[in-house]
Amino acid sequence: MKLEKHINMLFKKISSNKRYTNLAIVISIGIMLLIGISIFFESEESIKDINNIKPGEKNKEIYEEDYSNEIEIKLKKILSEMKGVGDVEVMVTLLETVENIPATNSTKNKEVTKENDSEGGTRDVMREESTEQIVMNGDGGEMITIKEVKPEIKGVIIAAEGANDIRIKETIYNAVKTVLGISGNKVEVYVKK
Repeated sequence: MKLEKHINMLFKKISSNKRYTNLAIVISIGIMLLIGISIFFESEESIKDINNIKPGEKNKEIYEEDYSNEIEIKLKKILSEMKGVGDVEVMVTLLETVENIPATNSTKNKEVTKENDSEGGTRDVMREESTEQIVMNGDGGEMITIKEVKPEIKGVIIAAEGANDIRIKETIYNAVKTVLGISGNKVEVYVKK
């Protein structure tokens, strides 16, 4: 109850005095401007972040999902064209992530020193030193990739109309093994309902 009285008194004081009213309006406008500016710059920053993503910095999960989706689409297209196969659904799972092999500058130094001791004995001292440095692109400091190893396929599931015929099922099974170069234990073919 006391808080309500204090708030009412504050509003009466502000509304009765023009100077306080103007001050309250200016403060309110300032707060709204600060909120508006912070929202604007925050969204501009996120747009910059999205635009500054370099091709080599693509999120690995997104890349892997795209890679498996690409395989699924191609398999679905070719399998549905086969005689006796109707509508097809394909699911591909990957075993690991994409591996990028960077370009490197390698230097190796080998130094052999012959030492003679006071008793007439000799010994050879060999010292080897090697360094490897990852090569970066001069522009943005992006790593130069010489090879990209695609993820290994963990398994493939095919649900196809017509797979109730054992010959069609075997044809689908062999086609998937052949096109992906994987062993048969990674492929399952089921009848689509």
